[in-house]
Amino acid sequence: MKYISLLGATGSIGIQTLDVIRNNPEQFKLVAISAGKNIELVRKILLEFKPEYVSVQYKEDYDKLKIEYPQGFTFGYGSEGLMEAAVYHKSDILLNSVIGSVGLNPTLEAIKEKKTIALANKETLVTAGHLVMTHAKENNVPIIPVDSEHSAIYQCLQGEKLSSVNRLIITASGGSFRDYKREDLKNVTLEQALSHPNWSMGSKITIDSATMMNKGLEVIEAHWLFDKPYEKIDVLLHRESIIHSMVEYDDSSIIAQLGTPDMRVPIQYALTYPDRFHFQTENRLDLAKIGQLHFEEMDFERFRCLEFAYEAGKRGGTLPTVLNAANEVAVHAFLSGKISFLSIEDLIEKALARHTTIKNPDLETIQDVDAETRVYVNSLT
Repeated sequence: MKYISLLGATGSIGIQTLDVIRNNPEQFKLVAISAGKNIELVRKILLEFKPEYVSVQYKEDYDKLKIEYPQGFTFGYGSEGLMEAAVYHKSDILLNSVIGSVGLNPTLEAIKEKKTIALANKETLVTAGHLVMTHAKENNVPIIPVDSEHSAIYQCLQGEKLSSVNRLIITASGGSFRDYKREDLKNVTLEQALSHPNWSMGSKITIDSATMMNKGLEVIEAHWLFDKPYEKIDVLLHRESIIHSMVEYDDSSIIAQLGTPDMRVPIQYALTYPDRFHFQTENRLDLAKIGQLHFEEMDFERFRCLEFAYEAGKRGGTLPTVLNAANEVAVHAFLSGKISFLSIEDLIEKALARHTTIKNPDLETIQDVDAETRVYVNSLT
């Protein structure tokens, strides 16, 4: 039995993680959760999974739940509650699926407590990959990726030497606007942007997929997870999202991981690693039925956010922190109807251009740069 702390329990990854736990009751026990605003779903989770510790975002929700459930649960709220859920003493594994840089501190604290980290929070490695991976190595804590692309690479590396890897190939669906030219993007709507052709994801990640920032963040993550230079990390447009990523070795062999677009598979793999459990699905991959797979080179002029990410990653220091913070604010502004779709790129570019990179930043510096960037980009929306 593995005991799990789940951050972001009411989000897209969180809900699918609950499904994995539900389908493997003899293998997993949910002992702590954090959630945001969806308190009705929190109530359902309490009744079904009975986690011992529950953290919510706001104090008013915390007050309500304490009255509704006077016994059987311990409640917390805010950043302190999030941290308590991350390091809950009975958990073996922290699955971090919160959105945004708020996921960084809980990850670092859980590493100190020797928790295995199942990581679905991109921003943890994008903003502070050098700190996270150093602490993980020092504490002998495994970082197991949950993103389908990084899970695919992780699986393709099993039994192989990392030193024998020539390059990593991350696949990209292309997002909602993969067939649009730049001229076509000027007047796209929020509804169009949220219509992903292959995956069912949260709104922020879906917009990131449409801008290709999601893939850019994944490139930076891959750099830290697998210790490869950016010149050895490629992105390939693959419309079907059947091959989730590939690894090319020095002998020219390429190993790929394939599967239907279902996030529950990499979630379950992260929780069961190094074992593989039966996965309950009627939608197993049928290549004969699919017939063909398609691949295209990425157009960096078309997908400028991907270019921004490569440049920020290569320059390093605090620049990836600026990239992530600017993107979060810009995407929120687009979701709120304040800016156009293409303005997301413009705001990120302005934030990157004005920043003077600080090399090897400590945690306090990262947090300061993150906050300052958010203030600046918010002032432009």
